[in-house]
Amino acid sequence: MSRSLVLRWFSSFLPVPVTVKWQERARSCLGALLGIAFTGGSMYLLLGPGANIPLLVAPMGASAVLLFAVPASPLAQPWSIIGGNLVSAIIGVTCANVIADPTLAAALAVAFAICGMFALRCVHPPSGAVALTAVLGGPAIHALGYRFVLEPIAVQSVALLAAAIAYHAATGHRYPHSMRQARGAGNAADAGSRAGFTRADLEAVLKRRSEMLDIDPDDLESLLRETQLQAFSRSFNELTCEDIMSRHVVSVAATTRAVAAWALLKRNKVKALPVIDADHSLIGIVTRADLVDKRIFGSFSPFITYFDGWLRGDALRAPTVGNVMTTDVCTVKASAPITDLVPMFANYGHHHIPVLDTAGHAVGMITQVDLISGLYRQTVVKAQQAA
Repeated sequence: MSRSLVLRWFSSFLPVPVTVKWQERARSCLGALLGIAFTGGSMYLLLGPGANIPLLVAPMGASAVLLFAVPASPLAQPWSIIGGNLVSAIIGVTCANVIADPTLAAALAVAFAICGMFALRCVHPPSGAVALTAVLGGPAIHALGYRFVLEPIAVQSVALLAAAIAYHAATGHRYPHSMRQARGAGNAADAGSRAGFTRADLEAVLKRRSEMLDIDPDDLESLLRETQLQAFSRSFNELTCEDIMSRHVVSVAATTRAVAAWALLKRNKVKALPVIDADHSLIGIVTRADLVDKRIFGSFSPFITYFDGWLRGDALRAPTVGNVMTTDVCTVKASAPITDLVPMFANYGHHHIPVLDTAGHAVGMITQVDLISGLYRQTVVKAQQAA
């Protein structure tokens, strides 16, 4: 019995499976490489090769892990790295100057640094190493005194943060993860009543746990709501995309004039048209937003725009669908369960999803209205069966 308990205890040390995709892992590794290189290079250019200040301190490596590998963590946000590193550096230098025994100074520096970070709401784990570096960094660090707070800590923290912000923006990743203040209280309450819990419920549970969780409350709320939606959709997994799609799909070719596509959209009272090639395979999608946002049609009639271009002999004034269509199209198979549609509509903001057959031909279109209507019909059927 005791042996099984010991084995079970050791098995609890095993890490949980990592669900991060390989592309995201590679993106994180490349970001850390560029971030550390930029930070060290900035220090070199700022101080020169003969400086007695280290071009990189070890805590920056730990900060890079947070900033590039887990940027959604509250511990990786801008105020966490800047505030945490600065307050820890000040406390570390103070302890090193006041307390002669290095072991006692190091222990107190880390303890007081944690207290300071909690008080200023800037908890950043690598900052504990900043406090230790100030105490145990050796004569070169001790000679800097409080200059250690500015150079290298402040300079390197700002450089690494700037690299992270630029890299995430360049790779299309949301950072920093700021709180979503734009959400109205009424909308949040309505969403909460539909999802089965409110934001107040979530905050009450988090407060009752009385411990810090390494996840932003907004991200946690979004995750829970999507989980509830996924669980609800799972009960309808026998319903396929073919069952709820709109079958009468009007399509266009890439060579179709944009003015003709606009007329088709208005005539058929739809907001999107699949774009197909000569083999009837899907190559893109064009929406009303594509034609308006790209200034194909402004306040003037599209026909006036078209004939103005024709009279001028300017082909650019009479563009084709191929000039404005979106080629990166989110599609779904006709045989796929409707649960596949949930993340497409919920996470990525899609409004029209083409449905393809096994040959890759567009055989239908699904909108959010189609999904809701299909779920409603299935709910009625299930209710009748239960009765």
